[in-house]
Amino acid sequence: MSDVLVSRDGGVGRLSLNRARALNSLTTDMCEAMSAALLEWHDDSSVEAVIIDHSPKTRGFCAGGDVAMVRQSVLEDGGVAGRAFFMAEYRLNHLLFTYPKPVITLMDGVTMGGGVGISLPATFRVATENTLFAMPEGAIGLFPDVGAGWYLPRLPGQVGKFLALTGARLDGAECLWAGIATHYCDSEDLDEARELIAQEPAAADEILRDLASNPPAARLAGNAGRIDRLFACTTLEEILAALAGDDSDWAGKELKAVASKCPTTAKVALRLLALGSGMTDFETEMELEYRLAVRMIARHDFLDGVRAVLVDKDNSAKWQPAAPIDVTDEMLESIFAPLPAGEIWTPIALPH
Repeated sequence: MSDVLVSRDGGVGRLSLNRARALNSLTTDMCEAMSAALLEWHDDSSVEAVIIDHSPKTRGFCAGGDVAMVRQSVLEDGGVAGRAFFMAEYRLNHLLFTYPKPVITLMDGVTMGGGVGISLPATFRVATENTLFAMPEGAIGLFPDVGAGWYLPRLPGQVGKFLALTGARLDGAECLWAGIATHYCDSEDLDEARELIAQEPAAADEILRDLASNPPAARLAGNAGRIDRLFACTTLEEILAALAGDDSDWAGKELKAVASKCPTTAKVALRLLALGSGMTDFETEMELEYRLAVRMIARHDFLDGVRAVLVDKDNSAKWQPAAPIDVTDEMLESIFAPLPAGEIWTPIALPH
């Protein structure tokens, strides 16, 4: 059985993630299969919209990318297969961002990392009571990627910086409040949404609004003032100091979260979000993120971070450097430096 189920229903093309054994974590083949279907439908007038969801036989929407494979690639082939994965994944992200037809993503379940990358470019992003959204890359020594440098700075206030540094998990109501989701529906209504959108793709927005349910209160909204105040600084050291200087239980919890993450990841994320906030096109964003991916997967932090979280599962990664002050500007410059001409990320060439 394919890890991506490609189908047609009325005027809708449908991509259903079907990799049950790994919470639908994306592989290179899955990214390429989704891109191939999107290219096939690109100029097909009978396909008026695209729905991305997960097979009913799988739990969660998409837990991320196959970083265990990437780590193995770095150890075994010098990262060749790992770089190929990020090339394919970021091409899919860019293709979705620039797609000329409405894309509807049903974020029904775990939506993290790579799952975020195929959700946020969508025209309509539907959260449910099952949605669990996060960018947890700091725990594995990577960085918030798949377009996070573009999306996170455009969230309200300092929410994007907060998500990047803490790896906080948001529920569906919080996703709607933050603008990560455009609609909130009960999961039991999604089948009806699919059926109605297949019959009338142009009315997708209206259909989703008609089926929408009232979400519970968004906890994130209650902490927005604290987030905007304590995450307003531009450096990791200043943010840690601000959190340490606040005696609330909330600040103490978030201080522990930020301090436990890879310091190099955190500093890369802060610089990426600062640059991304001024980006004017998504292609430039993805070219930059690919540079970072190539450099970050080759570092000790990624190898040990993935080992600690996904291989040995002891959650005891030893970051190098371990202290934020030891992550120097020179180190960051080397991570952000342009790649050699033949290794630069490029988008998929569209059919003419």
